[in-house]
Amino acid sequence: MEPTFYLLAVPGAFFAILALTAWLGDRRRVRRRDLERIGFMPWTGLFFLSLVAALILLGLAGREWIAAGL
Repeated sequence: MEPTFYLLAVPGAFFAILALTAWLGDRRRVRRRDLERIGFMPWTGLFFLSLVAALILLGLAGREWIAAGL
């Protein structure tokens, strides 16, 4: 594999894991029992930005993978 593939796939996987973590955090925040304890993390925004970054980076990595003929 070429180094370009890894330069796109590794950060893409990181952002995908971050998006999953943010989605779980947002789901936990929405389902909380004590409505007065809102927290301080912007889970929805973090989820959206990390998902967009993951999709772009993994899409470009897939494009490099297909172009390499693997």
